[in-house]
Amino acid sequence: MIRTLFDSMTSRIFLILVGGTIISGALVMTLAEYERKDEVAQLRSRHAAERVEQVILTLEAAPAPSRPALAAIAEKAGIRVDLTHSSTVIGAPVVTEFSSALAHTFGSSRELTAFEREGEDCPVRVSELKPAGGARHCQTVFTRLKDGTPVRLDIAYRDGTAPLLRGAALINILAFLVGISALALVVAYIATKPLRKLAQAARDFGNNIEHQPLPEDQGSREVREASVAFNSMQASIRNHIQERTYMLAAIAHDLQTPLTRLRLRLENVADDDLRTRLVADLTATQTMVKEGLEFAQSVNAEEPLEPVDLDSLIEAICNDAVDAGCEVTFSGSGGRPVMACPHALRRCISNLLDNAIKYGKFAHVSVRRENSKAIVSIFDGGPGIPDDQLEAVFQPFKRLENSRSRSSGGTGLGLTIARIIAGKHRGSLKLKNMGTSDLGLVATLELPVL
Repeated sequence: MIRTLFDSMTSRIFLILVGGTIISGALVMTLAEYERKDEVAQLRSRHAAERVEQVILTLEAAPAPSRPALAAIAEKAGIRVDLTHSSTVIGAPVVTEFSSALAHTFGSSRELTAFEREGEDCPVRVSELKPAGGARHCQTVFTRLKDGTPVRLDIAYRDGTAPLLRGAALINILAFLVGISALALVVAYIATKPLRKLAQAARDFGNNIEHQPLPEDQGSREVREASVAFNSMQASIRNHIQERTYMLAAIAHDLQTPLTRLRLRLENVADDDLRTRLVADLTATQTMVKEGLEFAQSVNAEEPLEPVDLDSLIEAICNDAVDAGCEVTFSGSGGRPVMACPHALRRCISNLLDNAIKYGKFAHVSVRRENSKAIVSIFDGGPGIPDDQLEAVFQPFKRLENSRSRSSGGTGLGLTIARIIAGKHRGSLKLKNMGTSDLGLVATLELPVL
């Protein structure tokens, strides 16, 4: 699953951008949350210190008989006041945010001792009767009023803060993530678009070496440089193939004249048996020259693609074979046309059919469609091919001694040319032994349909 997500460059860029943004955002939010908690703790401590100051100032301003009543009122506000100073606290005073706030609020004019302790005996404010998050802490303060009366104050607070991801904040974060994801997707698409165009240009060039070159004045500097390099490579390969084809065509053309003269002179040979054998060798030589030229032309095919009715094309090829006295049958239907070079595709299917007739005595051609592909199967009644040679026979000039000979004809280029043409049509060609008494080999040609 993870490998599939990282299979394309677009998904990798998208995941890196979104993942990096989410991680960075999480770090920033974590730091902000710690800062927020620290600020809230300081505010709580200052507020608690101010409340203690208000209570002490109120007690000092009131006469001694009224102080118990004021202490009762203060306890309702969350501060317990003990004027008897009878109870004690186990432990030593520690420096906390609250004790620092007290020192800042009262200054050095008053002696205060603050203890922080845990306990549920601290007073609870009316506003804290509802459940709240965070642990409750109790601060105990010992001091004396101006008249020397000892006083103890217990004040409680909670250190919890409100959740960061709630309400509108959560909606805003989700909207931010959606926006970042959309932006990352656009960036990834724009960044990989030149690669997709380059890959498509390479596929088009593989199917047709005369395909138009890439524009060299579009995109960023790196894209323009890649386009120039690709076009230069395309031109170099095209020139190389054309030079080779022209050379083979010239050789084939130049050989025609001396071969024709040889054939005429062989007719004057008195020995009939010798003349027959020499003419057969000469004919084989002419066939090799012709098929070698066809092989070069199949590699350098310049025929344009166009919609082709595959059923009609195969039926016409089979009818021609039947008219020539061959045992050929045809069945099935592809249903939809294919995008192909008509002459090249005819040569491909004809080569397969000729092989089936030559080495299998008869041929049956069937056509069917599977999903977006047309499947052409050509069966024969021959002995088949050894399994370890099923791929080797596609190599140029590859001949199997037990099935091919000079007497049977063939140069070992028919299947090679057929597979090259199939590949140029974005299809495939495979051979398989049927292993039955009446069927030997099946050649399966797969082509994409429109």
